[in-house]
Amino acid sequence: MLVKIHSAYRYVVAICDKDILGKKFEEGKFILDVKENFFNGDEVDEERLIEIIRDMVTEDATFNVIGEKSINTALSCNLINKTGVKKIQGVPYALVLL
Repeated sequence: MLVKIHSAYRYVVAICDKDILGKKFEEGKFILDVKENFFNGDEVDEERLIEIIRDMVTEDATFNVIGEKSINTALSCNLINKTGVKKIQGVPYALVLL
């Protein structure tokens, strides 16, 4: 999985599965664009991603999570719940504003 932390007036944490980086998914009027300049960050395993999520939750970060592995990791550490997960062309994603 890839994680990139953007610093603005608050942190924005971009998390995606490595295999969907640079791809665009469309379904009706909805588009999920996994842009490299936003999502291409450090490659991490599940354990490290959970640490990053827990650290960034304490900073009131915003999270953009895309892909099966990334979503499952976010679910496992209670960042999101299943009702907050949507899909475009079968690709799950979630946005979290703390």
